[in-house]
Amino acid sequence: MHTAHLTIDPAFKIAPVSRRTFGTFVEHLGRCVYTGIYEPGHPTADEDGFRRDVLHLARELGISTVRYPGGNFVSGYRWEDGIGPREQRPRRLNLAWHSTETNEVGVDEFLRWCTKAEVEPMMAVNLGTRGIEAALDLLEYCNHPSGTTLSDRRVAGGAKSPYDIRMWCLGNEMDGPWQTGHKTAREYGRLAAETARAMRALDPGLELIACGSSSSSMPTFGSWEATVLQETYDLVDYISCHAYYEEKDGDLAGFLACATDMEHFISSVTATADHIGATLKSRKKINISFDEWNIWYLSRHQSATPPRDWPTAPRLLEDHYHLADAVAFGGLLITLLRHSDRVTAACLAQLVNVIAPIMTEPGGPSWRQTTFHPFAQTSRLAAGDVLRIEPVSPTYETADHGDVPLLHAVATHTEGEATTLFAINRATDAPLSLQIDARALGGARIVQCTTLTDPDVYARNTADAPDRIAPRLNPDIQHDPLTVLLPPVSWNVIQLA
Repeated sequence: MHTAHLTIDPAFKIAPVSRRTFGTFVEHLGRCVYTGIYEPGHPTADEDGFRRDVLHLARELGISTVRYPGGNFVSGYRWEDGIGPREQRPRRLNLAWHSTETNEVGVDEFLRWCTKAEVEPMMAVNLGTRGIEAALDLLEYCNHPSGTTLSDRRVAGGAKSPYDIRMWCLGNEMDGPWQTGHKTAREYGRLAAETARAMRALDPGLELIACGSSSSSMPTFGSWEATVLQETYDLVDYISCHAYYEEKDGDLAGFLACATDMEHFISSVTATADHIGATLKSRKKINISFDEWNIWYLSRHQSATPPRDWPTAPRLLEDHYHLADAVAFGGLLITLLRHSDRVTAACLAQLVNVIAPIMTEPGGPSWRQTTFHPFAQTSRLAAGDVLRIEPVSPTYETADHGDVPLLHAVATHTEGEATTLFAINRATDAPLSLQIDARALGGARIVQCTTLTDPDVYARNTADAPDRIAPRLNPDIQHDPLTVLLPPVSWNVIQLA
């Protein structure tokens, strides 16, 4: 058995919990939209064709914001295709995902879904094949009350009040050669700056997100952020980060430590942003929108043959997650919270079917993947302030990340109410006995501990066995001293009061 300990003190505050940390992502990719959130013929479909079972699970997941419509898709998207009478909407080729887009769901339908799901939209504009004019047109359509051609088209379509979208992404992954309209950092930075300036002229209160690197492994990482921010620093509020992780070559121990890379990514981007701010003699702080993150077996996608016949809503990127994926995923969530002073928005990519916590079958059931549970629990229980805790834990050696602690944890605290500790045990060989020093909380006791674990670290949830992997009460606790036994390869939520 391994042993570790940590101290929880409400005086050591990092930042308030940002509800926008619990955002997600809906892209016109595979079955995320069609047979995902939208399926008119489904038994649970509502009057607008949205699956009620998926809406229910989205609310249970506790999502706060939803990024739309991409992703790679947005860099070739003509937003006008998705408004007006459905029977008049054009069918287009989706170059990003080699499929056919019917445009049955567009801006108005998505924003109607956001209202039903009680979430805030985060809209992306096309800076790949289009630019300033199209971005301004979309903004006017969405946010201007009425009295212009575009705003009156929205009103005529049934949306009398403006959508008042606050968060806007200035393109997507423009550093990537795979991106339609890929640009150099200087080219993108100039376009993003001019687009931001024009959009603010129409609506000064927007929150704008400039594209950062699509991963920390990009050859331009660091220099891309520096160049883009030199052009846009005073015009944007966020720089984006994107990161995906997978188990490679059977290296489970290294995979469980992937949050170490995310920690480095966040720290590097923060340092770069602050350096540019200093050189510009600006007191402004640029925050991070980590608006794509997840476990994604990208190598499988890269080795697959693209669809040849331009299908509609094909099965793409439908990873089926196991327990170890959920534990690594939980480690990423912990890292996002640990950096809440600068990561104030994040989007899990994606919501349904496509590398997603929710899976569906056309005309059939929906169910929770293993990764659903860490997200839902954290969204529900993380409140108040994020606390700085520094666990004392045994370490182990990894090929990619060096020495890594077995215990990865964070706590949140609401004064006079509750404290919640989120923790993963990365050990693959033995449980971890965690002793908690909570004297600063004034006699706190453990009121509940749940654990996500299984003897088979590769066990999955399926349509036939949707609850194989789910949080269950952990009875291995004691109160003097406060101690919890964390099973190997486990996600744990410890509530104190």
